[in-house]
Amino acid sequence: MIAQKDFLIENDKFVLNIGPSHPATHGVLRVLVQLDGETIIHAEPIIGYLHTSMEKFAEYKTYHQAETITDRMDYVAGASNNLGYILAVEKLCGVKAPKRAEYVRVILAEFTRISSHLVWLATHAVDLGALTEFLYCFRERELILDIIETITGQRMTPSFFRVGGLAMDFHSDFIEKTRDFIKIFPDKVNEYEALLTKNKIWLERTKNLGIISAESAINFALTGPSLRGSGVKYDVRKVNPYSSYEDFDFEVPIGDNGDTYDRYVIRIEEMRQSLKIISQAVENIPEGEYLSHDEYPLYVKPTKKRSLTTMEGMIFNFKFGMEGIKPPKGEAYVSIENPRGELGFYLVSDGSGYPYRMRVRPPSFCNISALNEMTKGHMIADLIAIMGSVDILLGEVDR
Repeated sequence: MIAQKDFLIENDKFVLNIGPSHPATHGVLRVLVQLDGETIIHAEPIIGYLHTSMEKFAEYKTYHQAETITDRMDYVAGASNNLGYILAVEKLCGVKAPKRAEYVRVILAEFTRISSHLVWLATHAVDLGALTEFLYCFRERELILDIIETITGQRMTPSFFRVGGLAMDFHSDFIEKTRDFIKIFPDKVNEYEALLTKNKIWLERTKNLGIISAESAINFALTGPSLRGSGVKYDVRKVNPYSSYEDFDFEVPIGDNGDTYDRYVIRIEEMRQSLKIISQAVENIPEGEYLSHDEYPLYVKPTKKRSLTTMEGMIFNFKFGMEGIKPPKGEAYVSIENPRGELGFYLVSDGSGYPYRMRVRPPSFCNISALNEMTKGHMIADLIAIMGSVDILLGEVDR
């Protein structure tokens, strides 16, 4: 990072502020750009305008209340953030969810991956002048949000996962709507590609732009499509499987050149792979409980029958609702693969009902750090295309 005064004292160079309130920054991001004519010499991402303080805020919430904060960090992939947090709490407590719950978690996480990629593709295309793609992508995103609402009651901030499983079992409508979506979505992805993949304008605006080598991508700690676009085959779902991902057959697409176009192609293919995972999960959802009621009585809500028929069950149900859980003293870290890359939650428990510390490893924070490396030497008109290909989300950057 260079000091802002260094920009200003070089009078022969033009300094341009993009953001913090600019449609192409997709949030409150300021990019301080130093130009020689129209050529970018340096592009400095300046963050911190959102001021959410969600990590600190979570330390004043019970473990269950804190889950509602995590999906607001990434409001286009809320279920993924919920999953990473809940897995960290479960590791802290030594709790494992039943298989049925794990499969539903996978379905919701993959739906949010597709939904997030659709929002990215729609807005990225608009940035480059392709409005039709925007309308197509939001058409299918609406179907996904409808499915998520069917099971969770919410569209973007579900908070549906619980320590030891789910808030409730799913309804048959959820399965029917998911199967309907699986039938139609492959043709929709082909439509997206028909508009862009071989479009001459799209190729000229994305090919050989924003190249980052595999070595540089690793050094900048990039993850997700930003890393895999450079040819590094790293995906947490494969490297360190969680929530039964080892049960599913899917590929991890990688790019060749690490440019803006490769990052586009990878996200398109990832939508197909996510649909493949959802298809396998929906057809093989195990029977049984959706919540580990009896195995972990200290950390999982008791069954309704136990709450209504035993004095101990009724008292615990009341205390569970009012005070939440109290994990043993210790610490836990769990990471998952969210749409933008590796998302990690680090929790410290002091034995009370509130997290002593919560820290998040958000993928967007690391991915945006490589913006200068990607844009240096390119024209100012290409900055928006390159920045859009990183797919940052400021809610998790300014956490």
